[in-house]
Amino acid sequence: MKVAVVGATGMVGDVMLKVLRETSFPVTELIPVASEASVGKTIDFGGLVCKVVGLQSALEMVPDIAIFSAGGQTSLDWAPKFANEGTVVIDNSSAWRMHPEHKLIVPEINGSTITSADKIIANPNCSTIQLVLALKPLHEKYKVKRVIVSTYQSITGSGVKAMNQMENERNSLEGEMAYPYKIDKNCIPHCDVFEDNGYTKEEMKLTNETKKILDPNINVSATAVRVPVMGGHSEALNIEFENDFELSEVRSLLHNQPGLTLKDDPTTNTYPMPLYAAGKNDVFVGRIRRDESQSNTLNMWVVADNLRKGAATNAVQIAELVAKLKC
Repeated sequence: MKVAVVGATGMVGDVMLKVLRETSFPVTELIPVASEASVGKTIDFGGLVCKVVGLQSALEMVPDIAIFSAGGQTSLDWAPKFANEGTVVIDNSSAWRMHPEHKLIVPEINGSTITSADKIIANPNCSTIQLVLALKPLHEKYKVKRVIVSTYQSITGSGVKAMNQMENERNSLEGEMAYPYKIDKNCIPHCDVFEDNGYTKEEMKLTNETKKILDPNINVSATAVRVPVMGGHSEALNIEFENDFELSEVRSLLHNQPGLTLKDDPTTNTYPMPLYAAGKNDVFVGRIRRDESQSNTLNMWVVADNLRKGAATNAVQIAELVAKLKC
């Protein structure tokens, strides 16, 4: 299986390479792709030294699968070109997520819908993936009506520039700013750009992508906040169902959901945290309790490594499904 990773020298691209090495994915030839500034550099892929190439060179090599993590405009410009050559593109940007002709995939939820006809497959937003994976078994049993989600998102979601900003602030150094304010010892309720309705693009991604992946009838209201954490997004969920539930059954459903790990025991201070989720591929769920102010409503806390399941791991899992179809 000839695999191209577009954006291989970036933060997410680096994690994608790690996940590919960790899995049994059948990579026979790796094609690392990056900007012209990185062309000619080498990447060590499990002992194999691979030379970084540009997009045109990668296109001419006709990979079986191309995993894109190089920004929306690059995906818009190049994904169709690769698809026209027969390459299956798995895109980590927002470029194709809401396109009606392309699937938005979380393998544990709707991976079975992928067919050999799908040439561009969208990887959801990082905060959406952990949200819908936690909602899936509960929606199937109790029917979700409405979700209020407040996110506490790692600076790694903004890339290397944001990490450098926080490190500079912690070391009292001047440097380039990724955010309009300092992030260390602060929380910024501003993830991505503001839209005309007063919500940010990140908040609207949570709303729109959840509807596309799970159910268009689910109402989602989101507030996305950037916090001075190096790795891992956290979400506080308030979920209203059509039907009532028992907490013991809720825990059982979450425990049995592939891709989720239940960490929920207040007596031992057991609950999900970014510190624990870092470097792991699962989504972690805890702080499960009934909302005592409203019927049929549940509160819980969901955490995941945004560079792993929120991006790289989910993309590689999609690639694994594609590889099975090709074989």
